[in-house]
Amino acid sequence: MHYKSLENCLIDLERNGHLVRVKEAVDPHLEMAAIHLRVFEAGGPALLFENVKGSQYRAASNIFGTLDRSKFIFRSTFKLVQQLIDLKNDPVKALKHPIKNFNTGLAALKALPKKNAWQKPVLANQIAIDQLPLIQHWPMDGGAFVTLPQVYTEDIAQPGIMKANLGMYRIQLTGNQYELNKEIGLHYQLHRGIGVHQTKAHRAGQPLKVSCFVGGPPAHSVAAVMPLPEGISEMTFAGVLGGRRFRYSYEDGFCISTDADFVITGEVYPGENKPEGPFGDHLGYYSLEHSFPLMRVHKVYAKKNAIWPFTVVGRPPQEDTSFGQLIHELTGAAVQQEIPGLKEVHAVDAAGVHPLLLAIGSERYTPYLPTQQPAELLTIANHVLGTGQLSLAKFLFITADDTNQLTTHAVQHYLQYIFERIHWQRDVHFYTNTTIDTLDYSGTGLNSGSKVVFAAYGAAIRNLCTEVPAILKELNGFVNAQLAMPGVVVVQTAAFKNYTAASEEIATLNTQLQQQLAALNNVAMLVIADDAGFTAASINNYLWVTYTRSNPSHDIYGIDAFTVNKHWGCNGPLVIDARIKPHHAPPVEKQPAIEKKIDRLFEKGGSLHHVIK
Repeated sequence: MHYKSLENCLIDLERNGHLVRVKEAVDPHLEMAAIHLRVFEAGGPALLFENVKGSQYRAASNIFGTLDRSKFIFRSTFKLVQQLIDLKNDPVKALKHPIKNFNTGLAALKALPKKNAWQKPVLANQIAIDQLPLIQHWPMDGGAFVTLPQVYTEDIAQPGIMKANLGMYRIQLTGNQYELNKEIGLHYQLHRGIGVHQTKAHRAGQPLKVSCFVGGPPAHSVAAVMPLPEGISEMTFAGVLGGRRFRYSYEDGFCISTDADFVITGEVYPGENKPEGPFGDHLGYYSLEHSFPLMRVHKVYAKKNAIWPFTVVGRPPQEDTSFGQLIHELTGAAVQQEIPGLKEVHAVDAAGVHPLLLAIGSERYTPYLPTQQPAELLTIANHVLGTGQLSLAKFLFITADDTNQLTTHAVQHYLQYIFERIHWQRDVHFYTNTTIDTLDYSGTGLNSGSKVVFAAYGAAIRNLCTEVPAILKELNGFVNAQLAMPGVVVVQTAAFKNYTAASEEIATLNTQLQQQLAALNNVAMLVIADDAGFTAASINNYLWVTYTRSNPSHDIYGIDAFTVNKHWGCNGPLVIDARIKPHHAPPVEKQPAIEKKIDRLFEKGGSLHHVIK
């Protein structure tokens, strides 16, 4: 199917059992998000809200809620896109198999955007921001947000759609100090194309023209999150994935996606910022209020019978997880082609994506030496941490597997492989006073923190414990020792006060264990948490708590630690203090009152009665 609109897609999903209509009146303040979360957690269908309180427009969510549904939506183009990406990685394949690759050439014709001079359905109605479905997702959110925007900007030095950027940057519609209908907030993070465009415009003393497209063919939303190489237009990718050329026009000097359901146009002027946030984000915590660019609203358009798509983010996995899975299946080995020696890389969704990166590389530098230790792996790690969004990684685990049996996507098995082999005396490499993800509050300030590389290679040096060693059950000041996974033990202690107190607590722990290293030989890592039972209850809990609540330079310790010539190491287990710190953002949490309120939809007679079994 090649969808001309979002509604075409939703009708197709409904015909094939992938969508349910919610006919009851639903409040966009917390209720809609809570309904979405419950249905997503159950692996349920896409939702079409037909009666949104306070708005004449319908809203849709969970469209990309499962990988299977995403692949169903793009079933007619999925393999062709994979082949095109594969051919870019290895263009010689096209010459070797011209007949086999003939269809990919035809598909590529869809890449060229089409200027739409006459048919502009999105311009049917000019409306105001307060007529939109103003959806607030979490109780502490600063207001209503657009969560599936396609934010379009052009390069003033190279204007036109082929050099434009389309990204998914969150948009705050209401709340804070924004003047309703006249101002909205534009939040974007490091390493984003829009930042380059804003810098160029402001250096020239010009406002940056911004168009925010919402809805339209589903390929447009995927294109906005696709990590394309610099110089390749997201609009070309949208055309190929959707099997339909991206249609656009210009209105008052702003680019308009004529197939979109809604378009918000406006300008960002030099030096104009306002507080944006808080917002319950994909790490599972609130991103707090910070100063971000202010967008002065020019006009808001809506097509006839427009549908407002949205998603809800929070502690992973959420719907954006399937975005990542879809991108991974489409791109295949694209990143590996960019970084020599890299075989596989995986940003772990359960840990909030950017905090934890797992990689498999090659180790070919010194085959003539009897001692196996990381060498090429460190070169690859530096390359990874200097590449696009991968550069936001906070913890990078990397190893080489000569048998080609290991995969980063079997997370626990991969970590066990690392923990069996890593030499904490040698294989820990810190990067201090550097950039981290904007949404990660474990560091020393906004965008500021540290990174660590754990590089392991060679024969196993320890058999990981499968039970908590007795010595860890008898500690003073550290209680409730729990096994999170083989080789990883979680203990809990008093709430974190400050780093001076933390250093004293770690010194106490070290005193108790330093002379007992033989009894700890099978323990690779100790995690200090506020709630050891919760942290160790599942692999996902361990990943989320440990890697989102720690700053490597400040929160990594070790039993019998040492520093030699600026290199840090330890002779016993690594220790990570994953307690919540005073500067951390609060976690997002469901509200019992809202959960009780939406029960009516899932009870007998409600629209969603049969959705959750």
